[in-house]
Amino acid sequence: MSSGSARVTVGLFAFVVVAWSLNWVVMKVAVQEVSPLWAVAIRTALAALVLFPALRLTGQLRRPPRADLPVWLTIALFHMTAFAAFMTAGLALVPAGRAIVLGYTTPLWVAPAAFLFLGERLSTRQALGLAVGLAGLLLLFGPASLDWGNRQALLGQGLLLVAALCWSVSIVYTRAHRWVATPLQLMPWQCLLAALVLTALALLVEGAPPSPARVSAPAVLALGYNGVIGTALGFWAMTVVGRRVPAATASLGVLATPVLGIGLSTVILGEGLDPILLLAAALILAGIALGTISFGTIAQGRASRPPR
Repeated sequence: MSSGSARVTVGLFAFVVVAWSLNWVVMKVAVQEVSPLWAVAIRTALAALVLFPALRLTGQLRRPPRADLPVWLTIALFHMTAFAAFMTAGLALVPAGRAIVLGYTTPLWVAPAAFLFLGERLSTRQALGLAVGLAGLLLLFGPASLDWGNRQALLGQGLLLVAALCWSVSIVYTRAHRWVATPLQLMPWQCLLAALVLTALALLVEGAPPSPARVSAPAVLALGYNGVIGTALGFWAMTVVGRRVPAATASLGVLATPVLGIGLSTVILGEGLDPILLLAAALILAGIALGTISFGTIAQGRASRPPR
């Protein structure tokens, strides 16, 4: 790359890390006033409203090819619907810093799942990374870090782990799929389907949507940020970065997201810095980094789906 192109790439990568880090914080603000399913339905619909005209203006909008329908459905249902719904519900019950760490356990499950379902060999480095990451996860659920008598905390963290597993399903499937359209071309259609499914679920589970008059300006801005900047623009920027840098570099760089997210939750939300949480996060991220070095294509799955 030329020096100018390199600066643009670095700038876009920095934007992605900041945007995705802030996503967790602003969503925590939103779910204080808007129920989880409606919150994620609204933000997904906003992302679709941005992506459709943007791709139309750039000449990239096309209907999903028949060969891409399975991956379109898998990502829309497992990542944009299931992951987002479970993640947002868990975030409503758990501090944002802890939620970020649990959400970013997703890559830990990708390598063993690829071994089981795709027949991919699990290298020694990946196995070591998985062991290190699981040690960090055990710290989070140890008696020094978690009150096992607090049912709300247990439920919230359970929902976040289920969310991470749902995300890993979509990543593993995308590894096995032969793409016809690009991930960016499929994303508005995925957002549209997810928004429709989430809206139906919200009506069934949570009832009528929140009245705009009863939602504060910070919550409205949080939903707008999450849908437009954190999801639509963040995905576009990561797509550009993913085409310009090696997969392992992109995957390792994205690991800065939970680190910054924990810092932002401390500064903006006033959450205290828990030493055990920091140690657990370091172990989980170290485990992911170890696995990523020899499992660089995780980045392609991660880059094609923005963490919320």
